[in-house]
Formats: sequence, structure tokens, C-alpha cells
Amino acid sequence: MAYDAALEGYEKFEFTDGPYTRPVYRKGSGPAVIVIHEIPGLHPLVVRFADHVAEAGMTVFCPSLFGTPGKPVSRGYAMTSMLGAICIRREFHVWSTRSSSPIVEWLRALARSAHAECGGKGVGAVGMCFTGGFALAMMTEPSVVAPVLSQPSMPIAAGSRRRAAGLDASPREIACARQRFEAEDLTMLALRYRSDVLVPDARFATLKREFGHRVETIELSDEDAAPADIPPHSVLTLHLKPDGPSKAAEMRVIDFFRERTGA
Repeated sequence: MAYDAALEGYEKFEFTDGPYTRPVYRKGSGPAVIVIHEIPGLHPLVVRFADHVAEAGMTVFCPSLFGTPGKPVSRGYAMTSMLGAICIRREFHVWSTRSSSPIVEWLRALARSAHAECGGKGVGAVGMCFTGGFALAMMTEPSVVAPVLSQPSMPIAAGSRRRAAGLDASPREIACARQRFEAEDLTMLALRYRSDVLVPDARFATLKREFGHRVETIELSDEDAAPADIPPHSVLTLHLKPDGPSKAAEMRVIDFFRERTGA
């Protein structure tokens, strides 16, 4: 079945760096923002968020890292996609507390290319869930100036206090981000639902300890979430309400991108 309708108005191209080639969907004009989708893939609600970013005066680049672009979310699709990413795909590290995933290097190259094409002060990047920590690890690329971590769920926390407190980035990447935040007067955003077992309190405590006032955290309550088939988790997609605190969180992310990229 084709799911092209969800990506109507987007230009598709293939981007290659190192061993990886992935499709990327591009829309809008102005400085670049890379929207890195969550499990199970580049589904219509991720595209809806990208549409909102483009409408705010930026060029969105939506890479498809796994799953079927445009395919709606379902429990079966999410499970299949998650198991494939965890068990089969070598470009993702889901257990490590001291390294980022190999695909992050490809994302850095995409950011570099997007900045050269679109200009502005730099590039924004948002990761979600499985990819939530990627935006932090991308900070070793100088063009990335606006990282957003939405429900960062890796490394998988279950059964390990160390992983629960871990960030999906290496010590070198964390140190680089910290240095850049101070030297360039940058900040990042981190978002989650407080009840979300996939994003433990300890992980946000680590973010606050490592980055202090350079990280702005937005932590939502369950009543702020739109109804969905899963408990409150996906801040910018499944659980986004048309108004209230979750909508305010989305608007803060978009304003953050505009401020930092110069849109």
C-alpha cells in the first residue's frame, strides 16, 4: 500500500554519507530544521509537526531512518519497527551509555549539507523517543545550534539504574555540547511526560546536572496528553492536544528553532 498522501508537498531525495543512504523529505524555505522521527517511522503525526515548523518560516528535512514513510501508527507496526531497529539494524545502539548510534554521523552530514543550502545562523534538530538523544550527539557538528530532545528514550532503561540515568551520547559528545553551549551562548530543550517510564527521572536529572541552566526542560502531566493507544509519551505527535500545555510545548519548540536559526 502506498502512503504518499501524508507527504504531499514534500520533495524527496536520497542522501548518502559514509556507508548509509537514506531518503529525506524536504519542505519549506528559510533556515534548516532536521526532524528525526520516532518509532515506528515517519508517520503522519511526525509530518504534521514538520508542517508546523515549515509554516513558521523554516525548511524541514525529514529523514526516514526506519519504517515506511507516511504509514500511520498502529501497535503491530510499532512493535515490528522497534524490534527491527533494536535487534537487526547495526546503525543504532540502544543499550550503550557511553556512545551514540553510528547513524548520528550521517545526521551530522545532513545538517552540514542543509546549512550550506539554506543558510541562517545554523540548523535546528529534534529527535523523538528512540531518536530523542540524537540531537544532543549532533552538537559535535558546528552547524547545529538548536537541539531538542523530545521524550529521549535511549539507552533502554529497564533493569539498569546506570542506563536509566544515561544519555544517548558519548562523554566526548557531551563535553563538546557543554563547551559549545558556553562558548556560543546556546541552550537546548528537553521534553517529556513525568509519568513516562521510558524517560526516567534519572535521565532528566543527568541532563540538569551536566548542562545546568543551558537545558530548558518541559515536563508535562498526564492530563495534558491527548488520548491515544499508549500512555502519555509522544509530546509532539500522538499526545499533542490542539490547545493547553502540550500545544504550548510544541509552540515553544518552534519558537526556539526560529530564535536560534534566525528564521
